[in-house]
Amino acid sequence: MSNARPKITDRQRRARVTSSHLLTPQGRADTSEQVCEALVALHATDPATVYLTVAARTTDPAPAQLERALYAERTLVRMLCMRRTMFVVPRDLAPVVDASTARAVAARERRNLLKVLAEQHGHGDAWLATTEDAVLAALAGLGEATAAQLAAAVPALRTQITVSPGKPYGATPRITSRVLGVMAAESRIRRGRPLGTWASSQFRWTVAEPHPEMAAEEARVELATHYLRAFGPVTTDDIKWWTGWTLTDTRKAVARTGAVEVDLSHGPGHALPDHLDAPPETEPAAVLLPALDPTPMGWRQRDWYLDPALVPELFDAYGNIGPTIWWDGRIVGGWTQRPDGEIATHALTPAGRTSAARAATAAEAARMAAFLGDIRIRPSMRTPLERRLFTGSA
Repeated sequence: MSNARPKITDRQRRARVTSSHLLTPQGRADTSEQVCEALVALHATDPATVYLTVAARTTDPAPAQLERALYAERTLVRMLCMRRTMFVVPRDLAPVVDASTARAVAARERRNLLKVLAEQHGHGDAWLATTEDAVLAALAGLGEATAAQLAAAVPALRTQITVSPGKPYGATPRITSRVLGVMAAESRIRRGRPLGTWASSQFRWTVAEPHPEMAAEEARVELATHYLRAFGPVTTDDIKWWTGWTLTDTRKAVARTGAVEVDLSHGPGHALPDHLDAPPETEPAAVLLPALDPTPMGWRQRDWYLDPALVPELFDAYGNIGPTIWWDGRIVGGWTQRPDGEIATHALTPAGRTSAARAATAAEAARMAAFLGDIRIRPSMRTPLERRLFTGSA
């Protein structure tokens, strides 16, 4: 009997991600919750990314639907978690994410804040706890409040700290955002509706609803299973990078997921047993994904869907990907929204320049322009191709 590991080809991986990540018109979801469940977590560093991620994958995209999920029914929860990054996750998964990743992130954020407060002002745990209690009392009275309103109500939030002293970029900001960030990371408060449009990065704050406690080890197994379900097959390094766990914690969690070892084009990986059969082929389809979309940011090793030669054009200096065009399970180009609202696209590969790909890309650009309407977006992480498209020089 052969002990050889099952082989999963790059083409099979692309077919699976095209289907599981809802990257075809036929595979689009009906609700924001279905998109989030399919992708496990939606990158939310840029508020607009969440809306564009959902719009690309739903049959009838409308900002009101996602606003309902985030702020009215609260079926989706915004959390600081994996890799100290802001994500939106399904409410039922929030306890898993909290125990497996967010709790450790929150502890580091608290330690860092306390270190600064002790060094610059002599404040310790008691002072910070009193300040946090005052924030909760203010929110209980106000219902919701902006950071500025909370700073007006809680004088301690107006305490200033020195950042990068002696440097040209040094500053003396208030600790307001640091304190609120720690409290949010600990799920004590949460971001409510933004000020202005849905693309705004200025939020109101409100008291968070508590969620059940879980043991960290059990939570890591569950989160690893969700990740394998959505992104598998994957390598150990993919899981370690996506979660931000140590290698030891990653290996322990994977060992309990029921995943089996497989051979990928660049080495060994892991797949759930029901991912071993070849997925059905899908018709080539185009989709425009936003900067930091969960699909292109879902793996550490990306050669199977992204030509390494395209990385300098599509990523910024910190490893953040810009807006991308996908065709038949591969990244083939990029796009941006210009000041007049036009969606400008540019193909970087021969596959993206075929007549079928160009026509499908144009149709998706029109769909994206209709969704955005009068809203103007700009990724906070600018990439070389996106900048050139924005100015019309590409």
